[in-house]
Amino acid sequence: MMLPGAALRCMDAPTAAVADPDGGTTPRSHRFPTNAPTWHYLSATAKMWASTHNDTLRAKMSSVVDVLNDCQKKMGTGYLSAFPSEFFDRTEALTTVWAPYYTIHKIMQGLLDQYTVAGNSKALEMVVGMANYFSDRVKNVIQKYSIERHWASLNEETGGMNDVLYQLYTITDDLKHLTLAHLFDKPCFLGLLAVQADSISGFHSNTHIPVVVGAQMRYEVTGDALYKVSRNLFRWTKEIAYVDYYERALINGVLSIQRGTDPGVMIYMLPQAPGRSKAVSYHGWGTKYDSFWCCYGTGIESFSKLGDSIYFEEKGDTPALSIIQYIPSTFNWKTAGVTVTQQLEPLSSSDMNFRVSLSVSGKTNGQSATLNVRIPTWTSASGAKATLNDKDLGSVTPGSLLSVTKQWSSNDHLSLQFPVALRTEAIKDDRPEYASLQAILFGPFVLAGLSSGDWDAKTGSAVSDWITAVPSSHNSQLMTFTQESSGKTFVLSSSNGSLTMQERPAVDGTDTAVHATFRVHPQDAARLHGTYGAALKDTSVQIEPFDMPGTVITNDLTLSAQKSAGSFFNIVPGLDGKPNSVSLELGTKPGCFLVSGADYSAGTKIQVSCKSSVQSIGEILEQAASFAQAAPLRQYHPISFVARGVKRNFLLEPLYSLRDEFYTVYFNLGA
Repeated sequence: MMLPGAALRCMDAPTAAVADPDGGTTPRSHRFPTNAPTWHYLSATAKMWASTHNDTLRAKMSSVVDVLNDCQKKMGTGYLSAFPSEFFDRTEALTTVWAPYYTIHKIMQGLLDQYTVAGNSKALEMVVGMANYFSDRVKNVIQKYSIERHWASLNEETGGMNDVLYQLYTITDDLKHLTLAHLFDKPCFLGLLAVQADSISGFHSNTHIPVVVGAQMRYEVTGDALYKVSRNLFRWTKEIAYVDYYERALINGVLSIQRGTDPGVMIYMLPQAPGRSKAVSYHGWGTKYDSFWCCYGTGIESFSKLGDSIYFEEKGDTPALSIIQYIPSTFNWKTAGVTVTQQLEPLSSSDMNFRVSLSVSGKTNGQSATLNVRIPTWTSASGAKATLNDKDLGSVTPGSLLSVTKQWSSNDHLSLQFPVALRTEAIKDDRPEYASLQAILFGPFVLAGLSSGDWDAKTGSAVSDWITAVPSSHNSQLMTFTQESSGKTFVLSSSNGSLTMQERPAVDGTDTAVHATFRVHPQDAARLHGTYGAALKDTSVQIEPFDMPGTVITNDLTLSAQKSAGSFFNIVPGLDGKPNSVSLELGTKPGCFLVSGADYSAGTKIQVSCKSSVQSIGEILEQAASFAQAAPLRQYHPISFVARGVKRNFLLEPLYSLRDEFYTVYFNLGA
């Protein structure tokens, strides 16, 4: 990862910039406080280092802190930011400037994490200096104008200033820091929450959620129950609903914002309208080295915290460990003197059971300890099972914690099995025009349907009547047909009802890859699970577009859900005579083949030509009618289903797994 700290400029210092800004830094003309990702980088690296103890990471993050410390010292006031302190003059005068406190919070939180998580004492000194500087500024505003002027200046994004200041107070015990935290609590908003007023619709989420998080910290620090407002709520209440929510947000939100396993490629917003793609959303995908939106900062920090809410410990005479997220991991439970290792079996739509294995090593040395394991709300009591050392623990209740207290020792083994069911959930919008919109979930996974805009589903009395699993064996029936022309590789593609040749995509996860993948299944059912490739020559098959399950290509080059004689093709040895090529002969017209044309450009439509009516000139027909059978550009995800639609069926896959493909998250069940 490139070091974002190189983008820092000491705007108030008399020195020149440390380095040129990284590409993608917000232009100064926009007057947005730049470099928010740098501060997220400090938080992210501190937490990632705590998990990995990677020396290179430690050196990089320490270098960033050192550079920032030099800048702060040169400014000489405790102030630190990549923009001038004059921005706060505007804030206090209630004139236009874009959210400088938002960035100050990120700076302070990043530095505080470097101290609390990574042990860098220099970072703590810097945070204290910043807190003292802003304490004086806010005090001056109140004395010069009024407390009302200060509250009015907070009517913008201020981030979690209250949160980081409450955290700082727990370290310094300085009442000045506690008072400043209170002054960022925004009572006009938290007061509405305290009385449970239903009048916060339209409030900007990114502005107000950090204030709520800060209110949670206030409760932890001061015990002020007025502001007791997913992670903290579980620690306080042990209610499973909060960790179910956390799980869904992690799987469908956090994991969805990165383009597969491409590091540093993230999106700004996650589109959920019908026929949308992450690639063409607001901003689209960022780049590894030239995109530094604020969401890149939260993105890298989120991926550094994937393991921060798996285990929750309670100390006492009988220590307890709550396991609330099922993620492969190992936890060194020092209080109990044992190590807990968590392993999962891969989940698939073919086997609708989620299995978890928890093993213990070490001994509790005569001390009893309690393991609490989450029984998710999305499972069912029927079929759910828990065993300890192969002994059944009895019935389990979804939405609860299963507790096991004993003197643990090596070879203790706790096994969990959770049935996973399909269900639909209504959109969170009570306007009548959206009453028919539902999302489809498989356990905690939101399923998106591959679609360029159609979202009309054809339901039944039960979910199983209109949604069925894709057998894992169907992956062996997938293939892509290719041709070479002018030094390029082209792929047979089905899109918008037309068959064309498209240039092979350079990257995975594209709509072109979807449209160039076909399920090719033989008429002879005995060959359904045979070996593909050469074995399919001299075989009568149906050709189903990957994203149009249940629909096949017909001999007149249309798509049809009706399986008839006109929907079969004969895969025969390629007319060009090459050993690995095939030709696609119409089942109803022997001697007639799908042809592309020679030396074509992308977008050339597929046609039908017959040997009897076309004279071969220079073997052009033979070349145009010959394709190579290649490995499929796309595979079915292990969690794949087919949902019945009014006009066509939908292939459903987990939202987090999609990259550039077009999809719909909500379906119209009232069509």
